[in-house]
Amino acid sequence: MIMVGSMAAALWGIGIAMNAPYAARWTMIVILLVAVVMLHLILPAGHALRMATGGDARLWGVIISFGFMIWGYRRVLGGLRARAAAEVKPVARSATFSETELDRYARHIILREVGGPGQKALRDAKVLVVGAGGLGAPALQYLAAAGVGTIGVIDDDLVENANLQRQVIHRDADIGMPKVHSAAAAMTAQNPFVEVRPYHRRFSEDIATDLLADYDLILDGTDNFATRYLVNRVAVAQGKPLVAAALTQWEGQISLYDPTQGTPCYECIFPDAPDPALVPSCAEAGVIGPLPGVIGAMMAVEAVKKITGAGMGLGRRLLIYDALYAETRTIKIAPRADCAICQGKGLHTDG
Repeated sequence: MIMVGSMAAALWGIGIAMNAPYAARWTMIVILLVAVVMLHLILPAGHALRMATGGDARLWGVIISFGFMIWGYRRVLGGLRARAAAEVKPVARSATFSETELDRYARHIILREVGGPGQKALRDAKVLVVGAGGLGAPALQYLAAAGVGTIGVIDDDLVENANLQRQVIHRDADIGMPKVHSAAAAMTAQNPFVEVRPYHRRFSEDIATDLLADYDLILDGTDNFATRYLVNRVAVAQGKPLVAAALTQWEGQISLYDPTQGTPCYECIFPDAPDPALVPSCAEAGVIGPLPGVIGAMMAVEAVKKITGAGMGLGRRLLIYDALYAETRTIKIAPRADCAICQGKGLHTDG
């Protein structure tokens, strides 16, 4: 028993050191236990290895069965939670704001740059957030709190324990639940006056065009270049403004890409995906917990400004925030003459 327990603890430690997901760690433990049972069935009674690992295969059979019962219970419970969260009914809105809404958004309405018309524009807006992870979590929270009327969120991942250090829209109780349903539940609990549309699936070529067509503004908080390029390409084709951000370790960047208003598109600035070895993922390189909150909140601010027409957005500028040294830099960016995505389409109106 002690030998098997020590081996299981070692495997779990290796999984933690490699930042392996929960599912992979448990798979290693299950393989170990199955191997122990096989040894008990193959080796003769009284064999030293059998005695060192419990002496009886039935004991391990009970342990494995109990483990599968717990796993099945968690799966069923997660499915019920996901189903309940998915049943988000469209919000019935009156022609005017209710007293509760006026009180809720009062700090917006008294701002000269927003006012009543700006808050109504937020209420009428439809925003799609691609990714419900580190960047999507705070962006979704603030869009809902700000009163954006319809918010779509697409992500095919499940909530994992390792997400909770930075993806603050999800809770410990949500582990194993689809991120989009966990986020939707949190958003509607915070603001029942908004409609949330969760899409638990990967953002892919076959759905991208139809999905973006339903929204006015796109926020891209994904963590891979293939998806970023796809989001940009479809947004440009449909003339939709795109707020895109990225981060790693201690640094984040954000810009507004809206070629119809003379800005470059995402691919103008990043025409080629870098070597993956040069841009490790957060799981490989690490990321300081509050950083996604800073950049994700900036994404929400840019969205609110774009919808209400307030102030000056980040079009034609790339903002870089270095949390480690508390520095912010802004770089001027411009459309690239040979960009195959946005040039030659008649999109640039002033550049």
